[in-house]
Amino acid sequence: ALCGSSARKLKQLDANLLAGRAINRAFFPLVCAELPRLPVTDDVLRWGLLPEVRSDLVSAADILEAYAANYLREQIQQEVLTKDLASFARFLRVAGLLNGQVVTVTNIARESAVVRPTVQRYFDVLVDTLIGVWLPARQPRIKVCESAYPRFYLFDCGVVRAVCGRLRALLHKSERGPALETLMLHEIRAHLAHHAVGGELSHYRTAARVEMDFIWQGPERAVGIEVKAARVCRRSDGAALLDLLERNVIQAAVAVYGGDHPLKDGAARVWPSSPPCLAASQVVYDRLSTSRRRFRS
Repeated sequence: ALCGSSARKLKQLDANLLAGRAINRAFFPLVCAELPRLPVTDDVLRWGLLPEVRSDLVSAADILEAYAANYLREQIQQEVLTKDLASFARFLRVAGLLNGQVVTVTNIARESAVVRPTVQRYFDVLVDTLIGVWLPARQPRIKVCESAYPRFYLFDCGVVRAVCGRLRALLHKSERGPALETLMLHEIRAHLAHHAVGGELSHYRTAARVEMDFIWQGPERAVGIEVKAARVCRRSDGAALLDLLERNVIQAAVAVYGGDHPLKDGAARVWPSSPPCLAASQVVYDRLSTSRRRFRS
């Protein structure tokens, strides 16, 4: 089994990966269904879901800080993936601060004071070592002027806080939105991989500021997933979902919010983001199916 930087090294050696020689399997941090004790949502958003972290929350900050430091030193420096560790450290911090946002290489280069080609190479390093993932922009009809820029997510919200130097602070309200999106992306990707569901994930954004956090495109339909960290769900929060349903960009809709009770907003189901709901597969998993289903009343 080869993973992380070992997989990157294999690619660099031009190893023969024709069918039958290697099988791709995706591994993830823990999902909420695997947690022995279900914590409150902010606990998951603050510390993430790495197994070692969840097994020793008293030492969570130390573990995550060591993870970030060891990754920089061992995975990047010792394997000579970059010769300028200081510039990579600046880039990684900026990438963490912009986690979950629409990313352009030019903007990251300016913020981190690193030249553009080097920034692109750094992103390639993060993807090849399985530390980050691109979420492409969905463009069903170019004439609508959808955004073509992808979003970039690190693989765990605890790791995001580690590279940003935020572990010793309480979870700030400005962190909850991006952290909850990161958690939901992780849960969805893990579900798709573990259950061999297939399909493609993307985000959606137009010049008119109609935005959707995630769209899963299956063989027969598309499901829109909106994530809101607010503890109160307002009708305006579901406007994008209902708009895309009306225009048939998506054929099913679900929202996740920071409250405590399941709701219904027109054709859209609205679920709380608490780990018990995620663990019970109630939020989006019954929608991510290759079979066609109607919303239950």
